[in-house]
Amino acid sequence: MDINTQAARLRDELNGHNYRYYVLDAPTVSDFEYDKMLRELEELEAAHPELVTSDSPTQRVGGKALDSFQQVVHRVPLQSLQDVFSPEELLDFDRRVRESGEQPEYLLEPKVDGLSVALEYENGLFIRGATRGDGQVGEDVTENLRTIKSIPMRLENAPGALIVRGEVFMSRKTFERLNGERELRGEPLFANPRNAAAGSMRQLDPKIAASRSLDMVVFNIQYTDHAPFETDSAGLDWLRELHFKVIDFQLSKDMDKIQSAIFGLGDQREKYPFEIDGAVVKVNSLSQRSILGETAKFPRWAAAYKYPPEQKESVVEDITVQVGRTGVLTPKAVISPVRLAGTTVTNATLHNQDFITEKDIRIGDTVMVQKAGEIIPEIVSVVKKKRPEGTKPYLLPEACPVCGAPVARDEDGAHIRCTGAECPAQLLRNLTHFASRDAMDIEGLGPAVVEGLVNAGMVKTPADLYGLDRDQVANLERMGKKSADNLLAAIEKSKQNDLSKLLFAFGIRQVGQKAGKILAAQFGSLDALAQATEEELTAINDVGGITAKYLTEWFAAPQSQHLIAALKEAGVNMDSQAAPAGDKLAGLTFVLTGELSACSRKEAGEKLEAMGAKVAGSVSKKTGCVVAGSAAGSKLRRAQELGVPVLDEEQFLVLVGEQDGDADMLLAQIRKER
Repeated sequence: MDINTQAARLRDELNGHNYRYYVLDAPTVSDFEYDKMLRELEELEAAHPELVTSDSPTQRVGGKALDSFQQVVHRVPLQSLQDVFSPEELLDFDRRVRESGEQPEYLLEPKVDGLSVALEYENGLFIRGATRGDGQVGEDVTENLRTIKSIPMRLENAPGALIVRGEVFMSRKTFERLNGERELRGEPLFANPRNAAAGSMRQLDPKIAASRSLDMVVFNIQYTDHAPFETDSAGLDWLRELHFKVIDFQLSKDMDKIQSAIFGLGDQREKYPFEIDGAVVKVNSLSQRSILGETAKFPRWAAAYKYPPEQKESVVEDITVQVGRTGVLTPKAVISPVRLAGTTVTNATLHNQDFITEKDIRIGDTVMVQKAGEIIPEIVSVVKKKRPEGTKPYLLPEACPVCGAPVARDEDGAHIRCTGAECPAQLLRNLTHFASRDAMDIEGLGPAVVEGLVNAGMVKTPADLYGLDRDQVANLERMGKKSADNLLAAIEKSKQNDLSKLLFAFGIRQVGQKAGKILAAQFGSLDALAQATEEELTAINDVGGITAKYLTEWFAAPQSQHLIAALKEAGVNMDSQAAPAGDKLAGLTFVLTGELSACSRKEAGEKLEAMGAKVAGSVSKKTGCVVAGSAAGSKLRRAQELGVPVLDEEQFLVLVGEQDGDADMLLAQIRKER
């Protein structure tokens, strides 16, 4: 078999498996077999780049990062729907439709709470995808849409031109996984699956979108060269034959049955993998739609029934406190069982102390409960006329319920956190952060391996990493002897890291990478820093009073002292190996854009910071200079518009002393132009 035939066969088979797995939910091969075929195609394309096609399954991992999204004018506007909120308003919609003179058949479908997009195909090949935007103009998110495996890249027996509309969503399961990972990394959590899907679709780096496991359902044909359909349902059936994942729908000419089905959808919404915030009712006949027409804002032949938040009474039987992976104490109300949005609810979030105090929620209270965003049960209000005598206002504990360390309130928010450096509740997050690239940089020690070590009882503090047994590590799931050897070598190597990385790895509040470098350079050793007073700390540039307070409190805590002692005994370096930062570029803010051949942009930023400069992510009037590598985009254009000095890579290397040239002259020119 020649390589062209072999590549075509692999593409067809893999695309078929994607369809059966992601659309039909009926896989016919194991993950192992699929991965083996994909690896074969990847190796074939790597050896013969001319074989790569835009519809190849290998292209779904995400391509090159973009500088910005291009605007797309929709060939057919992506209209919004008129909302109705009651059975009376729904019957009024039905009356207006019937006044057109024809008996309507209605198509009913769940209203997916996601991000609306249009997919364009030419001669069966996916060429572009765009967000809805304002309905007339959206953003080109083609590369991000390519990463969604339920979207077909090539259609068999398709017309010359086809535009379909659908909804990109994130499943509940993926949403929970993503937020769990973000919590481990100390990143802000997404509020709900819709926000997560929208944020993922607007990532400039398609690889990030690819990691989010997004999905999509199609619900409309916007444009097609295909012979005209008589009904919307016939068009949807045709799209299903083309291997699109099509929204489920029901048909009926009886508005009473449609209304009952709407309420049934609301009761059964938990069965869907996506969140729904209502139901869409559409006239099925396309000719009748043409007669009904549209207003300036909405089509007259469709309406969106929005479900009101369902509220019911319950009783607060107890209030428990959970300690999250970032140390935040989260109170939770244990309530008497109540049925809400299709599920039985026995707990409700109380958010924080301010929420409890504001609503005056007490154990024993009768409360009104609803599902916020149809996901998280929360208490809306207290029915105070039913409050029992003798109840007392609730206050969160002053010590961590898990490890007993003191708790502290965030200076800039409502959260109360455990301050324990070795708190078991925070162990997964602390270990993941400790091993991360910008901290101790332990290659191979990601969240999955950390979880395996913790679950096996092999690690209870970061210091335990330095005493791991090779055979025990090798016996962990998906490890083996070679992986264990590589991991232990990376852990051993991390002992020699500079003090600045260790300081960041500790996870002390407000002590990031920059502060770690400043403190390490200023004090030279961990012992010296641990003895510093708040006054001595605040005398340092870029160290404020709050940071100084957090530092002194952290070093004074028994758990912190125990951790430091254990790390010292393990042989972890506690001294600064870097010379104090220079000030040659002090007062200048640099922005890096494009690709550099001599080093990464991160490394380039570190070189500039070592000379006293600040490095920012966006260009403004205050920017001192832009370093532009190859394929520089919008940041370079912005710098040129504002008259900001621009250096190419060769000039940058001269400026930081890594290439021969007149660095002083370059610096003088930059300062003169600014």
